[in-house]
Amino acid sequence: MKEHLKKTWDFFWNDESIWSWLANIVVAFLVIRFLVYPFLGLILGTSFPIVAVISESMEHGTHADLICGEKFTEFPESFDSYWSVCGQWYESNGITKEQFNKFPFRDGFRKGDVIILWRANKNNLDVGDVLIFQGSKPQPLIHRVVKVWEEDSQTYYQTKGDHNSGSISGSLGEENISEDRLYGKGLIRVPYLGWMKILFVDAVRPLGINIVR
Repeated sequence: MKEHLKKTWDFFWNDESIWSWLANIVVAFLVIRFLVYPFLGLILGTSFPIVAVISESMEHGTHADLICGEKFTEFPESFDSYWSVCGQWYESNGITKEQFNKFPFRDGFRKGDVIILWRANKNNLDVGDVLIFQGSKPQPLIHRVVKVWEEDSQTYYQTKGDHNSGSISGSLGEENISEDRLYGKGLIRVPYLGWMKILFVDAVRPLGINIVR
């Protein structure tokens, strides 16, 4: 047994073959998927403790020359520039520039970022928070809360992507999000780490890092 353990140790840590490299990757995926990820979910109180962003819906720059439904050939990225184009929608919905300036993730985040989540419920969600929830597609959505209200003893939320011109409508859109559709609240942003998930979706699936739009 001791000899087998020594050979296994040498194979994983000292062998420089392609097979040792592949075995290390598989073991790392399994450890993260079945130990680290569930442990994080338990600590953070959500089945989605880590998500990778795969769309531009929360970016504060242009994508395909568009931002908030308006087209630009050049757009200097800054909070004031963003507000000059997108602020009217928020002001018409009761959110001032001063309020938005104090929101978490005030400058949004980018495709390829990873967001670490915390449990989401009516006791810790407010206007301005970033919410991960189930929409009409298999991938969850990650957008900003712009309205919270009570109806028939239930709490509902409306969200909007910072980059989008408005909220997504429909039965499973973001204008009337019930509590049973909530996954988590954005807590910490890790730039660029999600590109591994985006570029190698099938290969890194065991990591358990979910993808959100």
